[in-house]
Parts: sequence; structure tokens; C-alpha cells
Amino acid sequence: MKVKTTTKSIEPNIADLANGWLKKYKLDYKLEQESLNSEIDKALSYYFTKNGGAGANRPDVKLLLQDKYQIFFPVLIEYKGYKGKLVKVDANGQVENRTVKNEPNLKNISAYAVNGAVHYANALLHHTSYTDVIAIGMTGYKDDIGKLQYEIGVYLVSKKNLGAGQRVGEFTDFSFLASKNFDAFIEKVNTLDLTQEELDKLKEQREREIDTSLIKLNNDIYQNEKGLGENDRVYLVAASIIATLGIPGKVSPLEKTDLKSSNEKGNKDGDIIIRKIRAFLDEKDIPVEKKNLILRTLENTLTTENINKVENGETQLKRVFTKIVDDLGIYYKIGLTTDFTGKLFNEMYGWLGFSQDKLNDVVLTPSYVASLLVKLARVNKDSYVWDFATGSAGLLVAAMNEMLNDAKNNIQSPDELTQKEIKIKAEQLLGLELLSSVYMLAILNMILMGDGSSNILNTDSIKDFDGKYGFGKPDTKFPADAFILNPPYSASGNGMNFVEKAMNMMNNGYAAIIIQHSSGSGKAVDYNKRILTKHTLLASIKMPIDIFIGKSSVQTQIYVFKVNEKHHKDEIVKFIDFSNDGYARSNRKKSSNNLKDIDRAQERYQEVVDLVRFGKSKLKIFTENEYYEGHIDPNNGADWNQSSPIETQPTLQDFKKTVSAYLSWDISNLLEQYAVDEKLGK
Repeated sequence: MKVKTTTKSIEPNIADLANGWLKKYKLDYKLEQESLNSEIDKALSYYFTKNGGAGANRPDVKLLLQDKYQIFFPVLIEYKGYKGKLVKVDANGQVENRTVKNEPNLKNISAYAVNGAVHYANALLHHTSYTDVIAIGMTGYKDDIGKLQYEIGVYLVSKKNLGAGQRVGEFTDFSFLASKNFDAFIEKVNTLDLTQEELDKLKEQREREIDTSLIKLNNDIYQNEKGLGENDRVYLVAASIIATLGIPGKVSPLEKTDLKSSNEKGNKDGDIIIRKIRAFLDEKDIPVEKKNLILRTLENTLTTENINKVENGETQLKRVFTKIVDDLGIYYKIGLTTDFTGKLFNEMYGWLGFSQDKLNDVVLTPSYVASLLVKLARVNKDSYVWDFATGSAGLLVAAMNEMLNDAKNNIQSPDELTQKEIKIKAEQLLGLELLSSVYMLAILNMILMGDGSSNILNTDSIKDFDGKYGFGKPDTKFPADAFILNPPYSASGNGMNFVEKAMNMMNNGYAAIIIQHSSGSGKAVDYNKRILTKHTLLASIKMPIDIFIGKSSVQTQIYVFKVNEKHHKDEIVKFIDFSNDGYARSNRKKSSNNLKDIDRAQERYQEVVDLVRFGKSKLKIFTENEYYEGHIDPNNGADWNQSSPIETQPTLQDFKKTVSAYLSWDISNLLEQYAVDEKLGK
């Protein structure tokens, strides 16, 4: 009988070999129980462990190394002692630390050396000010003759790769960490670049993770934290995130341990958070009026008695703050360029008991539709973009991303690029939002994006806005040349009142709006006729009916305009049926991905942009049944939603086909009858 043997881990041998190298290079390394510094120690203790619970994360080895520019790089090393246990990657070659359900893949994190090291590195991205971490995994085994065989994996985990990790190269020992070699190693690290496609895939994955985390967070607060209204929850999230952002060298991020749950007057948890937010806003040089408005709004929630009441040694405020930082911190710390608060907003408002009509007014634009609007409005690095119903600023985030990318691709001077990026964020975006809770999310969103919050105004677009910058230079007109909009559909003309006012305040440029379908077929006739006396309708795009699935089932249309050029009756208008945009959507709360590309979705979105700009020559995926060049009557106002005409007049070819089919059928019947007659002997 054979006795089954279990392979024994040789991790002690691996650790002995590797730590011997570190001694040889005279590096000040710390083993798992030792402290590296308080910031890193706290981050490792805050983060969820390899088993999924709370407790301490203990890398086998920790180092903190400096390059020639005095920049610190934490180095985290994890050892294993089995063959084939270096790294587990997914189908895209990325370190596989998440499951298909977007939950931590604890099995991989625990079993594979690199996966464990990358997990620890993400703890530092989440809870410290370090933005670049070196994660090293090493494993090995003894071969048939008892010789030690080993392999090493070295990865950069940084804001640049959204915490996913990039393999640095091939290494046979740790000599790259030695002081004489470290600068050259960091130079190699700094050349690592993800392709746009890789970055897009990572961003998509991270966005799905955000959705999962937001559902978890909101469900937790909704179920377990009583007495918090919907606005309170929005303000608590905004306050918690602003307080934990920090400004390197000036304002330290607020930590969970800073909240003492004290009853002392002036030193309650709410007071501490407000002080940190005030310090942050002061350093950000936010205009005084805006700063006071933000502080007043947040103070109303943060200083209430109930939320600061100490029960069992803890306030509700500290408990909620902790949940927010733990569940969301990683996503805003890594600088994800997405409509973060838009996702937050949609999730939070999903719990509210709005009627369907009310809910329609707070539905936010999906990021891929926001990007489409931005491209249709021809936004570039020199554009001045405004939005008259900003919501969470998702459209402005998309515009800012487009502008920054265009600047990066077209400006070669690093100094000039830096100045342009500052100008884009400070001067070239303007948003208006009336609802105070949503306004606060828009402010937060643009602060998270590196601070394009300068010109987000809490103003009634129709009644009170005069077309000027709101803060800093209130007497200067905003020179808008790109207008993007998803209006509240309960507004006059389904929201066409916003369109008319905004475009009439522009000298030139383009506009792209997503609006209720009926606004172009009879619900906004007067607005439409007035608009066409000054502006040209370039395109009308019918969107999928389920674009806002779970929030609204209204049919929407995108209209694209050329500003300040009267529409003539002979103008060609491009009508596009975009009902099939290549995406399949579902509304399952527990789904890991409610949006799936099933038929070249990205290519379809680009083709729509090309068709609107260049016309029929760009038809590739779409057919002439989905793309039609026609005309509208400027004096009608209800003929904006046309489709490709169906040919009803039969052609000679149709006649020939019909006759041919009939003769074929008739002859077939005759032959069958002849065969029957033959069989019967007739």
C-alpha cells in the first residue's frame, strides 16, 4: 500500500537565502513582527487580511528605500515555499486578486507570493500617502538532488496602474535593492507604461469594484445606521472623503484613530472632521464664499447631537466614517478618473422612495454616454465647457478627462503641460446645480479629480445665471464654446429651456444633449422653433431604451447642434438609430457586471462620433437602415426624430423576384402532381 505524502514547504530556506542577500547589501529591513514606521504599520493593520477579516497584515519583510531624489519607496516582500506558487494572473495577465464577483480573491492572495505582496501594497495605497510601492514575491522548492530552486517576481503597485501591479522584469536575486543599484532600478520602474487598452481594462475593472463596494456600503448604512436622512448620508460621505484626502506636506489625512468619540465641547468627532475640512479647503485656496458654503452645509450634519452621541465608547459618526474610509478609500486614493460621486449618487438615491417622475430628475448619465456627449461636442484641450444641470459633475469629469488627454497628446513641454492642466481645471469648466445635496457631490467629484471645483455654482441656471464665472472673477464672462447636458426632464419643454438659454449665451462652438425623446416630437415645439432661428441641428441619435436601466425607462435622444448658426431648411441632418449600441444591460443588484459588451460597443460609439462629424463615408458597422441623412422644417419643431424611410414603391427587380418565386412554386406543384398521377397509373 502506498502512503500519500504531503510536500513540505521550504519557506524557511527561501527566507534564509533572501534575507541573507539583504544583510549582504546592508539594507535596514524589518521582519514581519517588526515596525517599519507608524504610517505603514497603521495601514497594514487597517486593511482587510489575507483571510478576509480584520487584524494585522504581516509581510515577511518590509523596507523603506530612497532614490537619488529623496523619494521614498516602500518595499514589501512575501515568501512561499512551494513550486508554482509565485503568481496567479487572470486572462489579461493581471495579478488575480479579485474574483469574477469583484470580491477579494482570498485564496490567491493567501497562496501565491506575488499576489500576497500586491495585496499588502494596496493597503499602503489605501491608507498612506505613498503612491508607488514595490511588491516582491519569491518562492521555490528542492529538486530531485536536493538543490534549492527558486523564482522571483517584482511588481510596481502604484496610482499609475490603479493598484493592479505591473511586472518590472526578470531578477535572479535582490541586488537591484542595493544602494548602488536602486536608482537604476527606479529609472526602469519609471519607464513602465500601460497601453491605453490595458489602462481602459483596469479602469473598467476598478469601476465594477466601486459599484460592488458602494452597494455594500450603502446597504450597511441603510440597514444599520438609523436616523440618517438621504442628505445626511450624502454629506457624511463627502465630508469623510475630503477629510481623508490630505495635502502632502501641508495637511495630514484624517485617520480613524483621530476620532476620539469624546463628549468634550469643541472636540467632538464632528468638530474634528470640520477642522480638518477647513484646513484642507484653506490650503486648496478655495474662494471664501464657496468655502463658507461648503462648511455650512457639512456642519449642519456633522455637528448634530445624535450623530455625536457616545454609545458603547463610539459615536455613530466615527462608525460611519470608518465604513466609508475602509470601503471606498482605495478608489479615490489611486486617482481613478471616473465619475466617482455619480456612482455614489445613483447607488444612494436607489434606496429612496421617490416616485418615478421625481426619480427621473436625479438620474445621472452613464460614463460611456458622458464620453460620447463630450466627443460629439468636439471638446479639446482649448475648449471652454459648461453644463447647466451638473448633477454630480459626471459630464464635466468626462470633459475634463478628454481635455487633459488632448493636452497630454499635443503638448511636448512638461512645464507648459503642467500650466495647461491647471488652467483646464481652474478656468475651462463651469457647472450649475440647484439641488444642494447634489451640488455637494459635484464639488466633491471635482476636488477628487484634482480640483476642477472652482466654477461649480449652486445656482438656478434658468432664473439666476448671467453667464459669468461665479468665484474669483465674478465680472468676467465664461467664454463657453462647448455645451453638454442631461437636463431634468420635468423642466419646461422636457429640459429644452436649458438648451435654449445656454446656446443663446454662446458665441460659437457645439452642443450635445441627451434628453427625453418626446422633446423632439411635440413636447417642446416652441423652444425648438426658437432654437433653430439661431442654431443648427446637426444630428439626432436615438439611444437604447434601457440606457438608464433601474433608474428610468424613458426613451432618450441625443441632439447635436452647431451654435450661433441659423438652421436652413436645406441643411442635412444626420439621423442615427443607435438602439443597438453593442451593450447588454441588466438590473441585478448582486450582478458583478451589469454592463456587458456583446457586439463591438466601443467601436459602435466611435462610429457614431465619426458619422456625425464626417457623414456616410464612415459607415462600417451600421447599415443604411440605421443611418439616414434627411431634412427638418425649421418652422415645425416636432420633426426631429426621424428614421430611415422604408421603400414602399416596388422596383422592376422586386417584380422579377416575385414572378420568379411564383413560377418556381407553380412548377414545383405541377411536378408533385405529375408524380402522384404516375404512381396511380393515370
